[in-house]
Amino acid sequence: MSQAPSSSSGLAASSASPIPSRTMAPTPSPPRAPQPYPFYLGGVAASIAACFTHPLDMVKTRMQNTNSSSSSAPRQGMLRFLAHTLKDEGPRGLYVGLSASLCRQMSYSLVRFGAYDALKAQALASQPTLPDGSKAKVLPAWKMGLCASAAGAVGGVAGNWADVLLVRMTSDVLKPPQERFGYRNAISGLFSMVSHEGPGSLFRGLAPNVTRAVLMNASQLATYDLFKSALLGSGYYTEGTWLHFSASFLAGTVATTICSPADVIKARVMAAGKGGNSEGIVKTIKTALVKEGPGFLFRGWTPAWVRLSPNTILIFVTLEKLKGGVDWMRGQGGAGGVVEEAKMTVKGETRRSS
Repeated sequence: MSQAPSSSSGLAASSASPIPSRTMAPTPSPPRAPQPYPFYLGGVAASIAACFTHPLDMVKTRMQNTNSSSSSAPRQGMLRFLAHTLKDEGPRGLYVGLSASLCRQMSYSLVRFGAYDALKAQALASQPTLPDGSKAKVLPAWKMGLCASAAGAVGGVAGNWADVLLVRMTSDVLKPPQERFGYRNAISGLFSMVSHEGPGSLFRGLAPNVTRAVLMNASQLATYDLFKSALLGSGYYTEGTWLHFSASFLAGTVATTICSPADVIKARVMAAGKGGNSEGIVKTIKTALVKEGPGFLFRGWTPAWVRLSPNTILIFVTLEKLKGGVDWMRGQGGAGGVVEEAKMTVKGETRRSS
């Protein structure tokens, strides 16, 4: 009598034990979509680069404005400009206008990099589905160019005010003392410019600046992505600093050549004050062509290249490192977050089945 219940209860327990659940494979979690990077990373990377390349930017702007100002005999050559600056103004003269440069990077560069990434993400999401059900991970060159151009236009408008201040502060020494602006820093210059010239001064030279920004983005950001893909496809490169260095060096050279004419015209228009030699853009070009010839459009190309090439390298290498840092913080190294989540899922299934 006492053995029957124990036998039946043992049989019931054995039949009720969750044996199948131990043999079932855990259901894998779906891959998590990559998170967008912070919008401000491009501005931070550009600001870091500007701290190293600002002296070259200052020399380039002064060379572009030499013949358009009423200064004394123009000084030719990048090294001679640097030598005169050190002699006349001391080492601090190399960083005149740095505050305006940082304002420019945190407005113009921040917007253009952030907008470019956002537009690329939207364009990739709208790509047609491939036969295997996936979507292309790389945009065609013309789509990259369009995204970069649109982002450059928006960035050019956003940072125009800082560009005006940067040009004026770096080339102020070329003017006669009575015509100088004398801005102490970017903030005081902003208030002075608006109070003396009105809010419209914030948009001085907007057309050539936006044109340059469009050309710069299309020839710098888009070509960087194209060169990066091409170098990876060559088989001689792997993802890393050397790849970022090479792609950014090539992109900087292309960008310097394409942007030089718009950069020269922009600098000359912005350097003029309210009562100064503020000609229209068309008249500025005609006057310069007559007096200086077509070569004026590429005046300052060498310092522009010497400045833009390392600037481009510093921006993109720094940006890639910042993105790597964000990946590490999110998941201990890029895809590590997904891997760790998968490990935790498997461990959880193991615990539940044991």
